[in-house]
Order: sequence, then C-alpha cells, then structure tokens
Amino acid sequence: MSSSAASENGGPDYVRPNFPVKSSARSHRNQAIMVTLLTCCALVTLGTTIGIIYMLIKESMGFFASEDIDLWTFLTGTTWSVGRTQGKFEYGVWPLLSGTLRITVIAMALALPLGLVTAIYLSEYAPKGVRAILKPTLEILAGIPTVVLGFFAVKFITPNILSHLGDFKTFNAAAAGIAVGILCIPLVASLAEDALRAVPRTLREGAYGLGSTKLETTLKVIVPAALSGIISAFLLAVARAIGETMVVALAAGSSPTFTADPRVPSQTMTGFIVHTFKSESVVPGTPGYYSIYAVAALLFLITFGITLVGQIVRARYREVYN
Repeated sequence: MSSSAASENGGPDYVRPNFPVKSSARSHRNQAIMVTLLTCCALVTLGTTIGIIYMLIKESMGFFASEDIDLWTFLTGTTWSVGRTQGKFEYGVWPLLSGTLRITVIAMALALPLGLVTAIYLSEYAPKGVRAILKPTLEILAGIPTVVLGFFAVKFITPNILSHLGDFKTFNAAAAGIAVGILCIPLVASLAEDALRAVPRTLREGAYGLGSTKLETTLKVIVPAALSGIISAFLLAVARAIGETMVVALAAGSSPTFTADPRVPSQTMTGFIVHTFKSESVVPGTPGYYSIYAVAALLFLITFGITLVGQIVRARYREVYN
C-alpha cells in the first residue's frame, strides 16, 4: 500500500475494523456537541486561572501602594507583625516563609522515603492479595479530612510522641510537619507506583536474563526508568505540603517565628491567610488586610515555580519505549 493510501485510511498503523462503520448525521452532531462541551470546560479552567491571577495582582497592589511598604523589605525582612500592633506593623515575609519551609522539609523527610518504598513494594514485591488490601487502605488514608489530621497532630503526635523527645510546645512545627507528611504519603506512593508499573516488562525480563537479582533489577533498572514520574510525584507532594492549610492552622500555632527550631510554634503562609482573614482586628482597605493578598501572590508564585520545575524535569528525564 502506498503512503498516500495508508494516510487516507488513518495512517500506516491503521487497522480496518472487521465490522461495518456507519457515519450518520446524528453521529456528527453528537461529536460536535462533545467537542463544544470539552472546549467550554477548557475555557472555564483557563478563565478561572486568569481570574485568580488578576485578583491577586489587583489586591496585592493595594499592599505595595502604601508609602511605608516596599517590595524589597517585604521579600527580605525577618519581622512580621502585620495586624498585630495597632498603628504599627512590620512586613518582612521571612518568618512566614521559614515556617512554611520548616514544615515542608519535615513533611517531605517523612513522606518521600516512605511513599517511595511503599510504591516499590506495591509495584514489584507485593503479592496480588496484599496489594488488593494495601492499595485501598492508602486511598482511605488519602481521604481523611485534613482537619482530622490537624487534631490528630495536636492531641496525639505532640503529647504521645514528641513530648518524650524534648521540650516541644503544644503547638509546634514538628507535629504539623509529621501530620502533613502523613497526608502526602498516599500521593507519593500512588503516583510513584503508577510510574513504576508503567515501565515495560521487557526491561525487567532483560535484566533477569542478564543474571540480575530482583533487588538489582528494581534499583538499577526499574527505578531509573521511572525516574521522571517519581520526581514529578515528589514535586507534586512538595507543592501539596506548601499549600496545606487546615493541618498547619490547627497544629503549628499562629506565631510567625524566624527560626529553624521545630519545637516552637510557627505560622505558615497559608496559616497566616486563614487567621488574618478571620480576624476582626484587620480592617478591609488597610495594609494588614491587603497583606493577605501579597502573601497569597507569593505563595502562588512559589507553587507555580515548583510546577514549572516539575514540567522541565519530566521532559528532561522522560524515557520513551517502543
């Protein structure tokens, strides 16, 4: 068959079905309706994103329009007391940023290794019956409301675990980080397992054929072959931890502290937004009120940067198998 004839029939890999295919005016109309609905859904998503960005920029300008506030001090200052002192405020965002990073580091130190090991076990080692039980259990863990995990951190992790390890305050960054880590384990395990199971079976058979053990095949062949998917899972978990709100609002406290000590209370960027938005002492139209949107805009830029890095990493390490 010539290439032109193949193209007319759907390309060189086209296989003609062994049943009659009828094209009717009704099928064309249904297809046009589906395309229109899908296009509308895509436009709603795009419009929502543009609306959020517009709102953040517009409201943030109210914060930076104040003559007492400048962008450099906002990005480099180490004291944050906006809305806490009547008539006087400090607006260095680093206490909020350090609280966010502190909790994220603790959460990822727990979620990344446990999630990856769980994914490797489910993909390469777990018997079919064990996987049938463990996989739904992980999904149940992912479905626990974050407010429950926040109370779990305050009522169980701090008094029953952390209190035996040192002088931890009732509200502290360590308990919040552990709870956020528990929250992220199913995300890492599920996405990493999907990446591992997507590796072609021929790679495993080739490694076994060369005399590799199951552990060597897993660590030296399967994991490197699925590296782009695993890294994407890690970055999504980091973005999830940075954006988590309810757990940190309940367990971390509401004191913006510029320190690396996980035993003391801390306030994250999302926690500040929640507390300030609910506070009756912050009047709309004041710098304290507009600071909510300035912090939200910075949080948006951070998560956008992580997503962008994930796209670059995925493209850089992507493996294509025929």
